[in-house]
Amino acid sequence: MNKAAYYILYSMLQKKVQQFNRTQNTRPVSKTETDLGIPYDVETAADNLRIPWAMDIASDGTIYFTERPGEIRMIRDGELYPMPIIRFGLPFVDVGEGGLMGIVLDPDFDENRFMYVMYSYEDGGQIFNRVARLVERENEASYDRIIIDRIPGSRVNDGGRIKIGPDGKLYITAGDSGNGDLAQDLNSLAGKILRVNLDGSIPEDNPFPDSPVYSYGHRNPQGIAWGINNTMYASEHGQSGYDEINIIVPGGNYGWPLVRGPETLEEHPDFIRPIISSGDSTWAPAGIAYVEEGPWAGRLLVANLRGQQLLALTLSDDGQEVQNMEILLKDTYGRLRDVYYAPDGSLYILTSNTDGRGTPRPGDDLMLHLTPRAES
Repeated sequence: MNKAAYYILYSMLQKKVQQFNRTQNTRPVSKTETDLGIPYDVETAADNLRIPWAMDIASDGTIYFTERPGEIRMIRDGELYPMPIIRFGLPFVDVGEGGLMGIVLDPDFDENRFMYVMYSYEDGGQIFNRVARLVERENEASYDRIIIDRIPGSRVNDGGRIKIGPDGKLYITAGDSGNGDLAQDLNSLAGKILRVNLDGSIPEDNPFPDSPVYSYGHRNPQGIAWGINNTMYASEHGQSGYDEINIIVPGGNYGWPLVRGPETLEEHPDFIRPIISSGDSTWAPAGIAYVEEGPWAGRLLVANLRGQQLLALTLSDDGQEVQNMEILLKDTYGRLRDVYYAPDGSLYILTSNTDGRGTPRPGDDLMLHLTPRAES
């Protein structure tokens, strides 16, 4: 299908979705909301999205974001570009919790136009995940090279978050693919947080020689961020409750599947304890962001899927402990997949109500833009 035909078909489908949404008797989402009990104004930056998963912003303000069914979309000058910059095809697969997930732009994106993405594919009847480098030219992206491959995948527990750390290395969260034993197996890439150079080579200072494994014993980590003193945080889904926020240290073992909750940690003093856990409740924490400036400066924000809320964690001065937790936007926008701290001090939130586990509302899914409210 050529671009003109695709654009016509895409526009027709978008109109049908919008017409359907207007017939639903669920909560409408206004363009701008100021009465949500938070010190930010909330604007809908984009709507009618298909399971948006992750985003990053270029220096010129252009937003690139993934949709799990297999497209990378672009917002430039406040307008959603009508066509994806790339649509993934076979062997790419969108099954269960897999599909097109994390995205991050190269630190030198202005010059080299490199972007990194994590996605699922099928080979020989098995599902795997990989991270690939793309290159974007004139609003189109194409494959450049595979960075890391054959990460075990499944219909569940695929991880999927990728970020470039303060050290310039690429960090990748890999779920246990539904096989908890792999999380303790240092020869497997599943149930790990991985760390590689931007060309896919292994950093010399990784904790395990010639291995991309940075930490292990994870079930389904879906968010990573860095805070004060470059402290690295990760969110992780428990099996039933006991979701966690962890401080990630090189070579650390976080216990899965040998421990579940604090009652079994006493038997394994070498395992790393979470700085906060959901206990018997279920948050399903996904993307996280550390806020550097603005009304929530110094807080670690956590997007919750099952919890349908945003958590704001107040950290100690050294960033090692949680001193307070606020529950924000509870049941306001449904399932929240990602929260992103932008260079200008504003925030973005991606909803995930069209993923088969949520209840879609008019306009779903959404990209929300939170700007600090001007003092009166």
